[in-house]
Amino acid sequence: MELLFNNRDPVYLQVVKHFKERIATGKLTAGQTIPSRRELASQLNINPNTAQKAYKEMEEQGLIVTEGNSPSRITGDTAILSRIRDELLTEAIDMFLASVRNIEVPPEQLLSLVQRRLESNRSEPSSERGGTE
Repeated sequence: MELLFNNRDPVYLQVVKHFKERIATGKLTAGQTIPSRRELASQLNINPNTAQKAYKEMEEQGLIVTEGNSPSRITGDTAILSRIRDELLTEAIDMFLASVRNIEVPPEQLLSLVQRRLESNRSEPSSERGGTE
């Protein structure tokens, strides 16, 4: 597991977001076991207490389930799983809107531009976009 950390956000929240992104993209699925807290700390080269804090946050959000001494697993709750994708998309849209707010683009023009870019990106191979799909 590889994760590039930024200096803006707390590391444990970046770990939580990473798990959400992996769930939203299907790389982690309902019921799938995840590394122990110590294993995760070792894989990401973070403090075990930070990994513990990330797991506690994910448990509170219902993303993972830990029962007794069993390994933690991704939740099977479909409502939570679908909420994760919506949450990530809403966050991305909010960031985008904040970045274009001062340009004062009419909504129709903005939607048209976004539609064209989506279509353009779908027709380009991922290597031309710098992606690693």
